Amino acid sequence: MTEALLTALSWLLLAGGLLFFAAGSIGLLRFPDACSRLHALTKADALGLGLVVAGLICRADGPLTVARPLLIWLLLLASSATACLLLARLVREERDDG
Repeated sequence: MTEALLTALSWLLLAGGLLFFAAGSIGLLRFPDACSRLHALTKADALGLGLVVAGLICRADGPLTVARPLLIWLLLLASSATACLLLARLVREERDDG
């Protein structure tokens, strides 16, 4: 019974993660300017990956298999925020110059 609930929760989280990935990709293609595209892409993808990681953790069988996706998610959060900040700063500087 518990195994079936964990499997259902895992699939639900994985599907939610894919939905957020799709929403971020659509935002990247549809939004009008660079800042709103960055916002859609970084926020939706970070949340989507968090849901995918939570779905994978439900299927994990040991502490190492739990720690590895969590570490990947934390590294992605840090790198995504940093890259978004640098790209937004570059866009703002180009607007101010031109």
